[in-house]
Amino acid sequence: MSHARDLGADHRPAGPSTSRVAGAGDSAPRRALAQLAAGMPVLPVLVVTAVLLTDLADGAGMIWLPLLAAGPALAATTNGPRGVVCVGLLAAVLGALLGVRDGVPSRELAAVLSALMAVTLASGLASVLRGRRERVLAAVRSVAETAQHALLRPVPANVGPFQVAVRYSAAAAEARIGGDLYALIPTRHGVRLIVGDVRGKGLPAVGTAALVLGVFREAAHDEPDLLAVVERIERSLTRNLGHDDFVTAVVAGYPPGGHLEVVNCGHTPPLLVSASGRVTPVEPDLPSPPLGLRALAGHAPGLQAIPFADGDQLLLYTDGVTEARDHGRTFYPLAEGLERHVSHEPARTLGALHDELLAHVGGRLHDDAALLLIRKPAASEPGVAGPLAAAPAPPAEARCCS
Repeated sequence: MSHARDLGADHRPAGPSTSRVAGAGDSAPRRALAQLAAGMPVLPVLVVTAVLLTDLADGAGMIWLPLLAAGPALAATTNGPRGVVCVGLLAAVLGALLGVRDGVPSRELAAVLSALMAVTLASGLASVLRGRRERVLAAVRSVAETAQHALLRPVPANVGPFQVAVRYSAAAAEARIGGDLYALIPTRHGVRLIVGDVRGKGLPAVGTAALVLGVFREAAHDEPDLLAVVERIERSLTRNLGHDDFVTAVVAGYPPGGHLEVVNCGHTPPLLVSASGRVTPVEPDLPSPPLGLRALAGHAPGLQAIPFADGDQLLLYTDGVTEARDHGRTFYPLAEGLERHVSHEPARTLGALHDELLAHVGGRLHDDAALLLIRKPAASEPGVAGPLAAAPAPPAEARCCS
């Protein structure tokens, strides 16, 4: 069989074989031209083409040729060094052809082409440096995202008896993380949560937020009393923070008894949404100092017990939301926005609030902003978990979020 195949191959007509070889030879330049065209940036090529057409229409010689340098310079802002070199070579070839056509003196044409190649080389170097900076920035973003997931862990849609949603935006867009903090943990003492705001910005604020969350996650499981959880955080901050540093926070808990406990430490008051849609701020009975400043105030924070019936919702947030201003310096009306967008789905409610907040400020926040919304659905609603008291305590935080 193999001999038959070989023999058949020997008796094939020479014409097609010869044309195939010739076609293969012809395809090599075509592939090279295709690869060259693939590396050509569109906008810089259009700029070079516009200069070419202008010179052809005007025939003014040296007047338009220097503008060819705009091609590689523009390519450096969006493309790699290969694209810059391709545009530079294209501009140089067209410049030489136009110079000869227009009768430009050889010395002047040589000067223009030399300047064009110098711009191309400089633009190629700038493109290389830009690529390195982009790779470094991508690495920094990756580290920031990893830190955010470790510090502000994703929140599941249901925790204990609650539906839950979280929205977080860092003011530093490239950092992806800031000084606002939140955590929500199911424990044997009930669901416990915290939303806070660290004084200051940058890495020191992130370090303080990590400290607060670490202590809260431990104390929430260990301490049966919510005030004892706050006391643990206060002691840790007193040992580790400077005299001018502090953290405002709201610490809340929902024990098996069926009422909501709230401890406000100098933070913006949460918003309680009744089943009917009415929004009420939860003002503290006794104003308490931020965490880390209790020694200056002389009194401990108090605990408020709030009825929390089926269908009620509680929104905790940071001042980056309420202090967000539009171009007219008007603050964002959070309570009014919540009344407009409240629904039976916390994720939809926060999505609408977040979109409206960004529209209010013109697309970018100037401070970190965190929103955490919990809702207690009625037992008759589909997909509702059983009572918290009947649910076993999770062995680890892997089943929850913080």
